Amino acid sequence: MRIKNAADFHTWFAERGAAHRYRITPIPLHDLEGWYTDPASGDVRHRSGRFFSVEGLRYGRQEPDGPSWTQPIIRQPETGVLGVLIKRFDGVPHLLMQAKIEPGNINTLQLSPTVQATFSNYMRVHRGSAVRYIDHFLRPGAADRVHYDALQSEQGSWFLGKRNRNIVVETTGDVPVHEDFCWVPRPVMAELLRVDNLVNMDSRTVLAGLPDEPREGPASGRPAEKPLHDTAALLHWFTEAKVRHRPERTTIPLSRVDGWHRDAERGEIVHESGRYFRIIGVDVEADSREVTSWSQPMLAPVGRGVIAFISKEFHGERHLLVQARAEAGTFDAVELGPTVQCNPGNLADDAPRPPYLEAVLTARPEQVLFDTVHSEEGGRFYHAENRYLVLDGDEMPADVPENYTWMTVRQLTRAGRIGNLVDVEARTLLACVRTLPDHGTAR
Repeated sequence: MRIKNAADFHTWFAERGAAHRYRITPIPLHDLEGWYTDPASGDVRHRSGRFFSVEGLRYGRQEPDGPSWTQPIIRQPETGVLGVLIKRFDGVPHLLMQAKIEPGNINTLQLSPTVQATFSNYMRVHRGSAVRYIDHFLRPGAADRVHYDALQSEQGSWFLGKRNRNIVVETTGDVPVHEDFCWVPRPVMAELLRVDNLVNMDSRTVLAGLPDEPREGPASGRPAEKPLHDTAALLHWFTEAKVRHRPERTTIPLSRVDGWHRDAERGEIVHESGRYFRIIGVDVEADSREVTSWSQPMLAPVGRGVIAFISKEFHGERHLLVQARAEAGTFDAVELGPTVQCNPGNLADDAPRPPYLEAVLTARPEQVLFDTVHSEEGGRFYHAENRYLVLDGDEMPADVPENYTWMTVRQLTRAGRIGNLVDVEARTLLACVRTLPDHGTAR
């Protein structure tokens, strides 16, 4: 199936939603088939020893009055593949995308990359059906050209050191298209990123690494890049941030995590304040998946988060206000994150507000360049949503706190193609920013 425009896509997508049967039922953790609670540690594990586990984590920083806490966290040591296949039709790049059911998606069916598979999936540990198109990414052929290939981190607040391999491959070969897949023109994908809860997280992180089209590159006639800070200055700032944030983290038994307990009535793990997230169980039936039924634990956030870039013009070029952000489970000490990345509902009444949060929440309509609600990874997170925004901040002062700096869109795009530099939330916003008209220059 080759899509012509957004209306064409929505017709196809609705047909795929109607074609499949699925059922997702929340159940107590102790009723999960194939899973158990370790009597010694309280950790939640699969009986096979594979897939993932829910454990405890103690996090702190080696600095005076640095924050410290304990929390549940998902540990999934294996590395999956997230891949997008590109093919040109009449000179226009098309992306092979998939209508895929995930148990945690708030609307169940969302648009996934060509391949979205854990190591267990594509090695068929669960004895399910083969992952379609995987060979283009694991064993590219003579007709395939790899544009982008990097190990990228995922949500550092909820995963411990989790990474997936993000790959973009362009092919000139014939590709048989299964009915749950379609070729989406790149300009149409830009429109779909503005639709709430449609393009899933696994797609967005790969889309951030798409190759530049001619209008985005040096041959487009665009003026030479004039960044506020050159590469050496940015690397110095980032290294300083990594030295300042010296994390100390240790896995601990889930039963020893302070402030968290298992609710006997609901059979889920909750925080005593009612904030942050819950660990719940779900039972799943989905006839379009490699395995058609299973049970699993999931992390269910409490409330919706806010994730935003503030942009500002310097030297005729748009810059993004980037944060050096440390999270409990981040693979490295610090990654480049958005200006604001938080869930306001998790802030205690007497807690300090993150820098720039009020500026984002009180932004005037004319400042808003992008504003869409996107879901997070539906394979591990249940009904996890964030509001993603890009705001015009030309009235803001150029001086920023030490954990922040200004980067051009092109600088951040280049950084995003290197593993473990740009966090997954910033990569989502980067994919969105790159769809804006004249995103690299002043409007």
